[in-house]
Amino acid sequence: MDIGSTIRAIRKRKNITIAQICEETGLSQGFMSQVETNKTSPSISTLDNIAAALNVPLTYLLMKKDERMTIVRKDDRNVTTSGVEKLKVEHLSSTRGMRMMLVELPPGASTGATPHAHKGEESHLVIQGKIIAEQGEDSAVLEAGDSFSWNASTPHRVTNVSEGISIVLISVYTGAEDDPEQEFYSL
Repeated sequence: MDIGSTIRAIRKRKNITIAQICEETGLSQGFMSQVETNKTSPSISTLDNIAAALNVPLTYLLMKKDERMTIVRKDDRNVTTSGVEKLKVEHLSSTRGMRMMLVELPPGASTGATPHAHKGEESHLVIQGKIIAEQGEDSAVLEAGDSFSWNASTPHRVTNVSEGISIVLISVYTGAEDDPEQEFYSL
């Protein structure tokens, strides 16, 4: 872990001097310098005092860089096509075991000729158009603003029944750290 560099970056970004941190925490400047250069490992109690002086949650100091907020700008999204119908899939964001995407279904297109299943849970929000969502013996017509969710291990399918493109926002939780860029059209 590189806690020291994180502490230094936050301190500098907030224009706080080492002396100010030391005054608030009671730590020596030499010790703080060693913390910031990762030459010593402070106790959790000491880190909690430093976090309070920086006005950040202790948990933030303990997070690895890859655990922090990730931003994907609109123009930087990975866009793929999926399935026989070549559905457009915009990969919005992902984190451990969860990913979010926008799926565009052309008129009449579906996620497959037959319902399919995979591990995980899905939540959906219809952004545009009108679809039929089918799972097992259940089916529903949903329009823009409607949402639905299901356990993806039961076979399911989504079909665009509008005359134009339907767009669905999908959040998929699998609980596993899988490849967020894999071909995924599960709706």
